[in-house]
Amino acid sequence: MTDHVYNVLFLCTGNSARSIIAECILNREGKGRFRAFSAGSHPKGQVHPFAIELLKKLNHPTAGLRSKSWDEFAGPDAPHLDFVFTVCDNAANEVCPIWPGQPMTAHWGVPDPAAAEGTEAEKHFAFADAYRMLLNRISIFTSLPMRSLDRLSLQKQLDEIGRSLPKSA
Repeated sequence: MTDHVYNVLFLCTGNSARSIIAECILNREGKGRFRAFSAGSHPKGQVHPFAIELLKKLNHPTAGLRSKSWDEFAGPDAPHLDFVFTVCDNAANEVCPIWPGQPMTAHWGVPDPAAAEGTEAEKHFAFADAYRMLLNRISIFTSLPMRSLDRLSLQKQLDEIGRSLPKSA
């Protein structure tokens, strides 16, 4: 059981920015203990160019990233999911598919950087700020002692991570 890799799905409506960023962060921060995926309830069909630009700038691999439907993860051939996290308020309020295996779920809402208005610099800042918030939450998540927490205690920790107020830089 010491080699168990936890599969984590990050959800948002469009799967073009926040969930993609979270997927990349966890795949790096998880250091082989976690395998991250992302999807959307109404995928945009492409990853936001500012998300790709930021991830490349921060040396995250971006090959193979794509905007996809959460339906890909609800079927019989989907990977077994241990955790499902919504990172936008819209997805958190939607009726989600029934995930095989009953993964633990939590809402970790982050403001949508793709909806940011203003100058190019302000829009880029919104993406960097979303990245920072997700990195903070994912770092806390990856440091949890998974094997020593019972399911109820782990659920409380996951919910608490989501309740931590996002602080702008």
